[in-house]
Amino acid sequence: MAVKGLLGKDEALRIASRVIEASPGDMTEVFVSGGVSRLTRFSDNYIHQNVSDSGHSLRVRVIFGKKIGMASTNSLDDDAVKEAIETAARVAELQKPNEDFEGIPGPEPIPQVNTFFDSTFGFSPLDRAKGVKVITEAAKAKGFRAAGAFQTGASELCIANSLGVRAYNRSTSAHLRTVAMSDTGSGYADALATDVREIDPALVAQTAVMKCESAQNPEVVPPGEYEVILEPRAVADMLSYLVRGGFSASAVSEGRSFLAGKLGEKLFAELFSLWDDGLDPRGFPMPFDLEGVPKQKVVMVEKGVVKDLLYDYKTAKKEGKMSTGHGGFGRWGAMAANLFMAPGDSTVEEMIKNTKRGILITRFHYTNMAHPMKVLVTGMTRDGTFLVEDGKVTKPVKNLRFTESALRVFGTMDMVGKELHRAGRSVVPAIHVPAFNFTGVTEF
Repeated sequence: MAVKGLLGKDEALRIASRVIEASPGDMTEVFVSGGVSRLTRFSDNYIHQNVSDSGHSLRVRVIFGKKIGMASTNSLDDDAVKEAIETAARVAELQKPNEDFEGIPGPEPIPQVNTFFDSTFGFSPLDRAKGVKVITEAAKAKGFRAAGAFQTGASELCIANSLGVRAYNRSTSAHLRTVAMSDTGSGYADALATDVREIDPALVAQTAVMKCESAQNPEVVPPGEYEVILEPRAVADMLSYLVRGGFSASAVSEGRSFLAGKLGEKLFAELFSLWDDGLDPRGFPMPFDLEGVPKQKVVMVEKGVVKDLLYDYKTAKKEGKMSTGHGGFGRWGAMAANLFMAPGDSTVEEMIKNTKRGILITRFHYTNMAHPMKVLVTGMTRDGTFLVEDGKVTKPVKNLRFTESALRVFGTMDMVGKELHRAGRSVVPAIHVPAFNFTGVTEF
């Protein structure tokens, strides 16, 4: 069925096949992507922007032996596509042979997974406005200001090559996020889904407003080591640095990963199990990677023990293995895109009750990698940071800067939440960590 703003499977594959037929290369790879994005943005309890955007792009890789050229265009008309092919071919002819090139993958059956929901694609500006109104009314009732956005959209991806790969998928997504704020505190909440019907604006509003109300007039606590309770958004942020190249087979073989020489070792807490699964509907499913290879479930850590790595086509061929469907990220090697962390048996309330003196953290802000091999991350707390003393949340505190290793966080965590939440591209619980290093304080 045709969907306005999307090419659809037949048309996307027709365009890709046309490129392959016209290419002079020994091998050719085509990447067609695009979609529709619709956004309602609000600030100070008012909607101030309502926009919709759509478009597509095409990228072609032309290969002569081991000489590779690439070109792209954001127009799919005949002249633009022809120019992209010719440009990629000229670039390839000017290149030196890439002796590291291992070819391109052949076709494999693509698994079916439901990633497109009419409820999300048909969600109107009025529907988004109604969701926003729930939040702004809740904020106004407490004398707070709400800002944020409600975004819905659909995207499609088609990957084809001259060896017969023909992969296509379309998907929808929805994200409602808000910060409720006053001059003396703020609280954040959001919700993500492929099916917008799973998003409850009232729950998002309640969470943000409650956090803002609790965060009024924060006090300064000195930097140092504290117990921490990380809510799912903070967990997902730290987790992203742990897996960013760390579990890539190429990074491990080249010694660029903290896992080099440590496969099979117990590096993490017994409570920590981690896997990547592009077919699990609890996340944001995607049945194939950016090379058109079907995604496989990969258990990366099981009860603290490092198990398996992520492979793209090149590294898999070098090592005589099969790609796990995590390729297409260029020099970064294979990457995780659908992370799941095993739940535990605790609630956040139980974590608080078991904390002697610690910090409850809603989310992090402005995080960066300080040392890749140590997975040392630096950043700040944001929009809901609270002191916990003797098993009770006692007061809000001003935001803290931290410098901490994700290896230590997931290596020492001693309580894990029983509920899983979508946070970015990950599905994770809250966790309790017995020691977390804060290096500075802020004025807000």
